[in-house]
Amino acid sequence: MNLRRIFLLCFWIPIFNFSFSQNITISGKVSDVSGKTGIAGVTVLIKGTQAGTVTGTNGEFLIKPEQANPMLVFSYVGMKTKEVVADKDYLEVILEPDRIGIDEVIAIGYQSRVKKTITGSVYQVNSELISETPVTSFDQALQGKIPGLVVSSPSGTPGTMQDIRIRGVGSILASNQPLFVIDGVPVINTDFTGEPQRSTLGLLASLSIQDIQSVTVLKDASATSAFGARGSNGVIVITTKNGSYGKTQFSVNSSVGFQNNTTDGLKVLNGIQREELMLEAVHNTFDVPLDEAYDFLIKNNLTTTLKTWVETYNRNESNWKDLLTNKNAMVQNYSISASGSDGDSRYYASLGYNNTESTVIENDFSRISGRLGYQRNFTPEILFSANIMVSNTRQDAILEQSAYYGNPVSTRYLMSPWEQAYLADGKTINTATTSSFYNALYLMENDLYENDLTRGLLSSSLEWKITNQLSFKTLYSGDYNIAAFHAYQNRVHGDGKPKGGSAIQSVIRNYNWVSQNSLDYLFLTGENNLAFKILVEYQENRNNSLSGSGEKFPANGLYYLSSASSNLDANAAYSNWKNLSYLGMVNYNFKDKYIVDLTFRNEGSSLFAPGMRHGNFWSGGTAWNVSEEKFMAGIRNLNVLRLRVSYGLSGNSAIGVNQYQALLSYDRSYAGEGAVYPKQIGNPELTWEKNRNFDAGFDYSFFDGRLKGFGSWYHRYTFDLLQMVPLSHTTGHEAMLMNVGSLVNRGFEGEVTGEIINVDNFSFSAGVNFATVENEVKELAKDAAGNEINIENATRKVATSHPLYGWYMRKWAGVNPENGKPQWFVNGIDGEVTESYNAAKKEWQGESAMPKVTAALTTHTGYRNFYIDVNFYYAGGHKIYEDLSILTHHSGYYTFVFYNGTEKLMDRWQNPGDVTDIPKVVYGASDDSKESTRFLLDGDYIRMKDLVLGYRVPEKVIKQIGFENIDIYLRGTNLLTYAKEKNLEYDPETGADGMTRFTTPPVKSIVFGINLNF
Repeated sequence: MNLRRIFLLCFWIPIFNFSFSQNITISGKVSDVSGKTGIAGVTVLIKGTQAGTVTGTNGEFLIKPEQANPMLVFSYVGMKTKEVVADKDYLEVILEPDRIGIDEVIAIGYQSRVKKTITGSVYQVNSELISETPVTSFDQALQGKIPGLVVSSPSGTPGTMQDIRIRGVGSILASNQPLFVIDGVPVINTDFTGEPQRSTLGLLASLSIQDIQSVTVLKDASATSAFGARGSNGVIVITTKNGSYGKTQFSVNSSVGFQNNTTDGLKVLNGIQREELMLEAVHNTFDVPLDEAYDFLIKNNLTTTLKTWVETYNRNESNWKDLLTNKNAMVQNYSISASGSDGDSRYYASLGYNNTESTVIENDFSRISGRLGYQRNFTPEILFSANIMVSNTRQDAILEQSAYYGNPVSTRYLMSPWEQAYLADGKTINTATTSSFYNALYLMENDLYENDLTRGLLSSSLEWKITNQLSFKTLYSGDYNIAAFHAYQNRVHGDGKPKGGSAIQSVIRNYNWVSQNSLDYLFLTGENNLAFKILVEYQENRNNSLSGSGEKFPANGLYYLSSASSNLDANAAYSNWKNLSYLGMVNYNFKDKYIVDLTFRNEGSSLFAPGMRHGNFWSGGTAWNVSEEKFMAGIRNLNVLRLRVSYGLSGNSAIGVNQYQALLSYDRSYAGEGAVYPKQIGNPELTWEKNRNFDAGFDYSFFDGRLKGFGSWYHRYTFDLLQMVPLSHTTGHEAMLMNVGSLVNRGFEGEVTGEIINVDNFSFSAGVNFATVENEVKELAKDAAGNEINIENATRKVATSHPLYGWYMRKWAGVNPENGKPQWFVNGIDGEVTESYNAAKKEWQGESAMPKVTAALTTHTGYRNFYIDVNFYYAGGHKIYEDLSILTHHSGYYTFVFYNGTEKLMDRWQNPGDVTDIPKVVYGASDDSKESTRFLLDGDYIRMKDLVLGYRVPEKVIKQIGFENIDIYLRGTNLLTYAKEKNLEYDPETGADGMTRFTTPPVKSIVFGINLNF
C-alpha cells in the first residue's frame, strides 16, 4: 500500500469513528470570590475537546459529557482560568480575579499562545477598548492604545486610510505600512479610491468594529519573522468574534451622535480686510497716496473684482468657510449579533450599519456589513470552521490634498469673500464667479464622485486531531473586492463646463487568495514541552481594472457614459503577484520557566527576478519567567517578573509589480501608427529590503496584579534599501531601482498600569504607556565620483547621519523693521541675514515629521454602577510644515488678488520701526512665503482622545425584563486638543509626511449609545 493510500485511510477513518455517549448530566453554578454573585458568560469546556457551554444569567450551567469524571475548564475574561474534576452531579465553582494577566491568551498570527510563553514583543487590545469608538475604520481607534504604534490621519473624510507606523520608518521607496492578518490569513490593505487626488478608501473601512474580538500588534523579529518578507514593518493581527457555548446570546449595539472639525483651521480675511490690504499694497508699490489707491486701481485696470464688489454688490461678502461646512454632522452606528452553540456546532452571526456624514457638505459615508462564523465538530477529532464577511461601503470622494479649484476644503480658505455665493434672490447658486476657484456649493450639488466598494471575505478550515500530540490543519481564504468609481462633472460650472460635461466610470476587481496547510506536533516528557509547527502557504493576488471616459452631455441630469457623445475613451489593465512560503516554528518550554522560540521561513515572491525570488528569514527568542524560580518565593507582593530577548531577520517586499523587468510601452503613436518605446530599465538583481531586529524586554506584576507593566528596548537595522540611482544619459534612462543603503530605528517602550483604589463601591485605576524612536540614515548610494546621492525636495532631504526625510530648507530671519522686507539667514543657521531668498543657504532645521515620543494616559473611575473613562494622547519631538502657505501667507497679490489670505496678514509691517513677523504687502510677487522655517512649526500636541460617562443598569433590574446586561454611555472623542505651537491654526495631527494640507481635518464627536445583551 503506497503512502497516498495510507494518508487517505488515516484521514477518513476518524470520520467513521462513532462513539456512544453515556447518559451523564453535570450542572452547577460559577460565582465570584464572595460566593454570592453568579457570573454570566463563563465558558465551560470539557478539557481536550470543543464540547462545552456558557453560564447563564445567574452563573448556572448544565453540560453532558460523554465520559464520567471529566476535567472541566472554566474561563472568563479578567478571571483566572480554573480546572475542576467533575466527580459530582452539581458543582459550585469560585473564580478569582486575574489582575496579573500572565495567563492571557494572545493571537500572534499563525497560532495563539499564553502570554507567559511568548518571547517576542506583542501587545493585544481587546474589543472592550475599541468597540464603542465612533470611527469608520477600526485602526483609527488604536491611536494611543498601543505603545510603539503611531496612527496618524491624513484626512478626516470618513473611510480614508490611516498612516500607520510601528517602531519608526524603515523604507525610502517601499511601503512603511504594516501587514494585516485576519484570523490567521494575510490580507491586503490597498487604497481603492477611483482617482488618486481624491479621498482615499482603505479596505479596513469595510470591517465592522463590532465584529472584532481583539487586535494584536507584533513588533519584533521573534513575532514577525514568521511572516517573512512582509513582516519588517510590523504585523497587526485581527481576530474576529466566534460563537459562544450554550444557548443563543443576542447583542444589540446602537449609537447616535454628531461630529465637528477639531479646529476651524486658518482664520481668513474678510472682505473689508482684503480691501484694506489691496489698497495698502498699491500704496506701497506705486507710491500712490492711500486715499487715492482705489481710483488708481480702477483707472489702471489692475483689478475689476474690487470695483464689482464695491459698486455692484455693495460690499456684501460670502463666508465660504461656514457655507461649505456641515456643522454637527450626524454619526450613526447600529449592530446586532447572535452567538451560541447547538450540540457539536457553534455559530456567530451579525449585521451592522454605519452612516457617517462628513464635516464637508454633501459628503457622506455608509457601510452595511454582515458576518457569519460557523464551527462544527464533524467528529471529536475533526473540526470544521468557516467565516464569511460581506460588506458594501459607499463614500463621496472629494478632491483633497492640494489646492484644486474644485476642492471644497481649499475653497473654504482661498475663495475671495467678494465672490457672491448666491444671486440676488439668495437661493440661486451663483455660477458666474470670476475667481480661479469654482463655486463649490454648485459642484457639491451637481457633480458626482462616488466610491462603491463591495467586499466578500471567506475563510474556511479543517482541523484534524490525528493523535493527542499531532494535528493537521488546512485552510483556504478568498478576499474578493469590487471597487466601482463614478465621477461626473457638470456642464454648467467647473472643470466640466469647457467639455460640455464629462464622466469617468471604472471598476477594479481584486482577488486575493491564500492556501495554508500545516502540521503541529506537541512532544511532552515530564516537565519539558516541545512544540513543532510546519506550514506551507501560497498567496496570489489578481487585479483587473477597466475604465471609460467621455464628454459632451446633451442635457442636464445625464450622468453615465452611455449619454456622452464625444472623446469617448477606454482603458484596461491587469496585474498579479504570487508568494510561496515554507515555515517552521519550534517552541521549547521547561516548567513555564524557560522558553525558547525558533522560527525559519523560506519565501518566494514573483515580484523579483527568477534568480532572486527566494529568501530566508529567521528569528530566535528566549524568555525567563524569573518569578517561577524557588529563590523568588520569599519576595512578597511580586507576582510576575519575566525577562525576554529576541533577534532575527525579516523583510519588506511591498513594491510594485514588474519593478525588476525592462519594460516597453505602446501607448504612443508615430506618423499615425502605433509606436513602442523603452519605459523602464530592468534590474535582475533587485531583491527585498531586510531588517535585523533586536529586542530586549521585561514584564512585571505586583500586589496580585494591581500594579503591572512592561518595558522594551529595540534596535531595528534596515539594509538593502530601495533607492533610485541616477544613470548616464547614454543609457536612455534617468535612474535604476537598486538595493543600496541602510538606516536604523531604535527606542524604548513601556507601560505602567495600576489599580489605585478599590474600596466598597468605589474604584480608580490609571495607566501610562509611552514609546520613543530615533531614526537615522546610515548609508546611501554613491555616484561615479564616490559622492553620496542625496534625495532632496523643497523642504526635506535624505542624507546619512540624519533622520529619514529630515527638514532641510532656508531659515527665516523675520522682517527688517526698517523697510518691512523679509529676511533669511545667509548660512541657514544664524548670524548674517539677507533680503534675497536665493542668497540664503538651505540647511538642516531640526528633526523630521516623525514623533520622537508618543504617550498615552488612561484612567477609569467607578462608583456603584456609574463609571468615567478618560484617555489622553501625546505626540512630540517632531515638526510639521504648513504646506501651500505660499497661497495663504503671501504678502503679494496671491492673497488679495488671485486667492484669499490668512487674517494674520493684518499684523503686517506698515511703518519704519514696526516689529512684526509679517512683511509689508506689495502689489506683485514676493518671496516671503516660499519654503522656509517661517512655516516649520513644533508638532507637539496633547489630545483628549476619549471621555466616557457610563451607567450599567443593576442586575436586579435587568433580570426583571429578561436582559443580562444593559450599558448606557455618552462618549466624547477628540474633545480637547492642546498644541504647543501657538502659530498653528490647522490641526496638529497630520499624515506621516508632516504636511498640513487642504484636507478635511480630524473630527471631534459626541455620541450617545446603548448596549443590550440578552
